Amino acid sequence: MTHKLLNVLCVDDDPDVILVAQLCMESEGGFSVTAANSGKEALKIVENTKPSAILLDVMMPVMDGFSTLKALRQNHSLDDVPVIFMTARAISHEMDEYLALGANGALSKPFDPMTLSAQVMELWEKFHAK
Repeated sequence: MTHKLLNVLCVDDDPDVILVAQLCMESEGGFSVTAANSGKEALKIVENTKPSAILLDVMMPVMDGFSTLKALRQNHSLDDVPVIFMTARAISHEMDEYLALGANGALSKPFDPMTLSAQVMELWEKFHAK
């Protein structure tokens, strides 16, 4: 199943993670993927382009995922855009913290390239079902 209308902003300081996520989501899920290698770059991108969903790395230098999320949440044009953390620290109490901070979901890294698109779509649908 493809979702050509879903534009995902993928924010990660690791170019390999971005490349794998982009290849998987475009080829397996039919998504359009925009990449940002920092929180600062992500904030510039959302000034001009409104993504359908944002995948956001937690651990990044300079502006981490939490700071980026806080800045994204101050932009009310993104109120209907789910932000999904990607993290290597995916233990349950931390996942609860991410949700309390305003994230709409979290995915473990390393992620399974074959199921990434389905996971993103599932979280997007859950967010929009409210």
